[in-house]
Amino acid sequence: MTLAQQIITILMCSLGTMITRFTPFLIFKDNKPTPEYIKYLGKALPGAVFGMIVIYCFKNVNIISGTHGIPEALAVLVTILLHLWRKNMLISIAGGTICYMILVQVVFV
Repeated sequence: MTLAQQIITILMCSLGTMITRFTPFLIFKDNKPTPEYIKYLGKALPGAVFGMIVIYCFKNVNIISGTHGIPEALAVLVTILLHLWRKNMLISIAGGTICYMILVQVVFV
């Protein structure tokens, strides 16, 4: 990319970020209560997003060939155990990811 293209890309990314950050404050004023459908979305979407991520992560796992999904299953187990133990999402996700990477690059080569 040329320098001009790089500057335009950075500006567009900044503009997109600012729009997504500022729009809720412009739409939902402090003096009005939050609409019920927004409250519902705030409760329903996090679980739906995590469910979609889990499905995406397992979409190419083939249990009848290769490693038979063992690294994936062990990484999920580590993630669950870490989360039950520490109750910290960052530690859980990082621990599961590190476990998976070690398994696929060192153990199941």
